[in-house]
Amino acid sequence: MRLLSVLALLALLVPAAAAGRELVDLAGRKVTVPDRVERVIIGEGRYLPALAILDRADPVARLVGMMGEYEAVDPVSYARYRERFPALDRVKRIGRVARDSFSLEQAIAASPQVAIFGIGGHGPDTRSGEVIRALEAAGVAIIFIDFRSDPLVNTPRSMELLGTLLGREAEAAEFVAAWRAALAVVTDRLAAARPTPARVFVESRVGLGNGCCETMTRGMMGRFVTAAGGVNIADALIPGEAGVVSLEWLVANPPEVYIGTAIGSGVQRDEAPWLALGPGVDVTTARERLARSMTRNGIAGLDAVRQGRAHAVWHHFYNSPFNVAAVQVFAQWLHPQLFADLDPQALLATMQRRFQPVPLDGTYWTSLR
Repeated sequence: MRLLSVLALLALLVPAAAAGRELVDLAGRKVTVPDRVERVIIGEGRYLPALAILDRADPVARLVGMMGEYEAVDPVSYARYRERFPALDRVKRIGRVARDSFSLEQAIAASPQVAIFGIGGHGPDTRSGEVIRALEAAGVAIIFIDFRSDPLVNTPRSMELLGTLLGREAEAAEFVAAWRAALAVVTDRLAAARPTPARVFVESRVGLGNGCCETMTRGMMGRFVTAAGGVNIADALIPGEAGVVSLEWLVANPPEVYIGTAIGSGVQRDEAPWLALGPGVDVTTARERLARSMTRNGIAGLDAVRQGRAHAVWHHFYNSPFNVAAVQVFAQWLHPQLFADLDPQALLATMQRRFQPVPLDGTYWTSLR
């Protein structure tokens, strides 16, 4: 009954789809979209920077609905956009942080032409059959993109797809060219030098819970390890994109390089073992938080920590089109001599200046030594 009532409301509020263009999205689906797209909802608020790469003057202009996770999980970044584009306050929230909080009713009331969803993530995805059926039945085109599951393959594909969808092909091509060139600096040099892969462990969202250790493997930043010339040691244990290993397993299978991801921000001053990185975080705070986190039981005894091969990176690179900067810094951590000349900080600053309407500030990675 709920689905029937939603469909009825859709029929009233969403205009019938006009003949348009056919695109193939990242889920391999053929989708007909309007010739001119003016009203969009996004299944993750953190897609806003991707829209800003294309609609740099005003990435909010087409946005009529968004999930609310951006301001919840990355409030400082969101505040930068809100300050620059106050109209964000008027964009309808169609859910909170989790996929099951997505509201069909709120999405319908936004009257979108197109919904931009991820293959996986916090919002509706390819598994959200009821949402897909309801929106498509009302003539709303659904496009799936991906910066998360296979980011180093799908980031350029997603940006090209969004560029075609929004009529910003030139802007998309400019970004993709810069992105591919930055990745090639790493992959081409590794292919030529063929260094011994470093054994790496990525601990995800350090400090979120009391235990150890959440990790990323065949998705998200787990892919960065392989691209940067490493072996992700958790691949042998975790079959999917992410999972949890025990502290005992980690101690028995020690990495050569430890990398933690930081979800904390500079406003958190408690004694919890948060890693703090991102906008608004200064270098000193970032280093102090990493050093404190490395005193945890079991972690402190790892050779990678005792010998100074412990690092931290901003967690939100896992779902960002600017992920290539993190790949470059991973490469420096894993093969410092081979990539001594790289300047990933300059790369990130240049890409922010060229492709974003808000300035870059803060610290996005740090090292114990």
